[in-house]
Amino acid sequence: MPSESGLSRGTLGWARQCASPNFGVRPAGTAIDLIVIHSISLPPGVFGGDEIERLFTNRLDWDAHPYFQQIRGAEVSAHFLIRRDGGVVQFVNMDDRAWHAGASCWQGRENCNDHSVGIELEGLEGGLFEKAQYDSLTRLCTEIAERYPIAWVAGHEHIAPGRKRDPGPGFDWSRLQQSLGWAHACFPQQGDVTGSGGLAG
Repeated sequence: MPSESGLSRGTLGWARQCASPNFGVRPAGTAIDLIVIHSISLPPGVFGGDEIERLFTNRLDWDAHPYFQQIRGAEVSAHFLIRRDGGVVQFVNMDDRAWHAGASCWQGRENCNDHSVGIELEGLEGGLFEKAQYDSLTRLCTEIAERYPIAWVAGHEHIAPGRKRDPGPGFDWSRLQQSLGWAHACFPQQGDVTGSGGLAG
């Protein structure tokens, strides 16, 4: 039975399910204590299509758009995608390891895929996001933290500095912090690429 938070064994009851084959087993004994926020649009700046879901399920037609040649053959996933209208799609059970972070480090721990939940926001890197997305993100983070010992929320740009730049300057970290009511130390500080504090800090 689903829990009061809507989570049952790593599956979010109110999210639409779209299973990705791109996941693995987390290392034994790993504490899931990090939420990583990304942004994605395919092709860049185009919203509302099914290309993101096709990418995460290895069904994208690489010849459908010139941009897709740059990512041809990629096998990636995130746990969740939040659409522009706030709709949430789940691709990977949170108990499992989604392939969203790549080479990464946070709080001195490498391979952030091992201990994080990845959330993609439909949006252009550096662009603005919708109120409905912040509302869904707040609810999602809250419910994740009810099941897992979440200590930090960071962007892909913070865990892979110099390699990634999403979600970028258009994402309002203060807005998320205020809506969640979590300590400032849980979130990246300006210029922060290593992190400090946490929910328990």
